[in-house]
Amino acid sequence: MYVNLTFKDPDWPRSTIAAMAAFAEEHRDELRSCQRDARFPADIYAAMGNRGWVGPFTPVEEGGSGLGVAEYCLIEEEVGRLGLVSPQISIQGQRWLIDWATPEQRERYLPGMARGTLIFSESISEPGVGSSMKLMRTTAVRDGDDWILNGAKTHVNLGAESQVTLVYAIAPEGITAFLVDTDLPGVSTRHTDPIGLRLIPTADVWLEDVRVPDSALLGEAGRGMDTFFSTFNMSRLGNASELIGFGRRALADAITYGSGREVGESTVTDFQGIQWTVADCYSDLYGASLARDHAANVHDAGGDVALATTLAKKMAIRASEHAVNEAFALTGGHGLYTDTDYGQILHDMKVLRVAGGSLEVLRNYVARRVLRADDYEGLG
Repeated sequence: MYVNLTFKDPDWPRSTIAAMAAFAEEHRDELRSCQRDARFPADIYAAMGNRGWVGPFTPVEEGGSGLGVAEYCLIEEEVGRLGLVSPQISIQGQRWLIDWATPEQRERYLPGMARGTLIFSESISEPGVGSSMKLMRTTAVRDGDDWILNGAKTHVNLGAESQVTLVYAIAPEGITAFLVDTDLPGVSTRHTDPIGLRLIPTADVWLEDVRVPDSALLGEAGRGMDTFFSTFNMSRLGNASELIGFGRRALADAITYGSGREVGESTVTDFQGIQWTVADCYSDLYGASLARDHAANVHDAGGDVALATTLAKKMAIRASEHAVNEAFALTGGHGLYTDTDYGQILHDMKVLRVAGGSLEVLRNYVARRVLRADDYEGLG
């Protein structure tokens, strides 16, 4: 659903949607095998990068497609709808580099990330810390012209597969971000076993006296929160888009099944109660798409994206949950088996309900903005 998105090339959406659908169908068996095994499909991912689906807004001269946020939203929604491996983590990394990296850092990392040949991860979450970065225990201590990093990270998508990870740590100046090559001495990883988003498997990452040069800093020491929010305020659009894609996929598959499932002289979708369910699910997804499109347009206009993207993801969570949950009502026992995709979509949706800003965190932020606003109308 791309109701109010403005694309640089009006023909790009139609051709890209068709190409991504054909690509997903071609690789369906391998994608399902990787889902079962929680295995990153590196070759499929690189092929997606070669087609311009991993670096949508990175400049062409740096390996990307040179497009915009609207194209990013479409790619992520189609990834969710088609069950492709998500480039979301890399796109977040590219946003960080575009906004904060030195020319040397951009030259070293950005082209490979945009093409899907250099795997990026972000090492932010820590065991027992939750969503408060102020409680972070990973430390960064200066040692001459270098920094020494120590700490443990968890829930790191592609942590064991990545060649570079963005580590957030507490330095004397405050929260600070570092680009850390994962082959450095002292970096170790262990795969974990997530219920969802298994194409970008998670890992624990340990940093034991990892020495990095001062040139590994992303931005300035102590400005980690600035780098974090500049990317996450935008990347919520990708999360929202993927959630909308999950909802669309579950609803469409359920309608296809229900339309052919006979109950007496009728089909499942002939019943008014089922039709109301379909109407409500579609309406929620449509509303979430409008909120996402509005947030993308606010971003492109240089406006305050924090509230708009927060609302977009919040509404996308609700719409996705509604559609995916009701898909089981439409399909009955058919949806309860592992040879259908409904269970995996449910698990994928549950992961994105938490990742990149949980529903509870989003609700807290919206409430603070509304309650502190001098001009309520100005929030729109």
